Amino acid sequence: MTEAQKLAGKVAIITGAASGIGRATAILFLQHGARAFLVDLPDQSLVSQFHDYDHARTLELDITDADAPRRIVDGAMEVFGGIDILMNNAGIAVGADLEATTDEIWDRVMAVNVTSMFRISREVVPHMRQRGRGRIINVGSIMSDVGGPGLCAYGTSKHAVAGLSKAMAVDLGQYQITVNTLQPGAIVTGLSAPFFKDPEFRAYWEDKAPVGRLGQPEDVAKAALFLASADADFVSGLGFNVDGGAIINF
Repeated sequence: MTEAQKLAGKVAIITGAASGIGRATAILFLQHGARAFLVDLPDQSLVSQFHDYDHARTLELDITDADAPRRIVDGAMEVFGGIDILMNNAGIAVGADLEATTDEIWDRVMAVNVTSMFRISREVVPHMRQRGRGRIINVGSIMSDVGGPGLCAYGTSKHAVAGLSKAMAVDLGQYQITVNTLQPGAIVTGLSAPFFKDPEFRAYWEDKAPVGRLGQPEDVAKAALFLASADADFVSGLGFNVDGGAIINF
């Protein structure tokens, strides 16, 4: 296997694939020989972005829809005949402290960031068991380990992602299915861009990372490639920080 074929012949599902970390990971996986079933909301230009990739297929839907897990998994199975990798990347962030967090904000953040991840993973597992192995990569955050101001629902949801991943790793290891949490730090994406427009916020995260810069989606994609590849056969239940060292810099 050459360096350019770390995922040769593998089938990957990636949610939130139209932008940011999801898009960067989809492109990197395709470059490494994967066949990719890519999911995002309608009106995100997903189809046009991946139209020229022979081994990419797309599906536009809201992952919180009741039938979304079945449609995603059935779609991947129909096109590619199997599933080796699931990257639960789709997520939302809503800025609100405890008192400003309405029931609607709480329920929507949990639905996208946690419940959909659980439901899609549950739908995928039988097909990975048939393959005799699998990789599930759940995208959390450095806020899977710490708290932060004004992000009550988001921080809670990312802690839940870490807990879900650990529970899944324990349950699924017997089937040679590994489960890990990617925990990005300050990454410049469409989701984070509004926050980084604040010069003080941007400078804080640039200074907090010992490497002295904000992260890019490609930084996280490279970590996802490792976790999806044979290089990570014995890695499961891990919270994998991709943050330039920010979490250890107090």
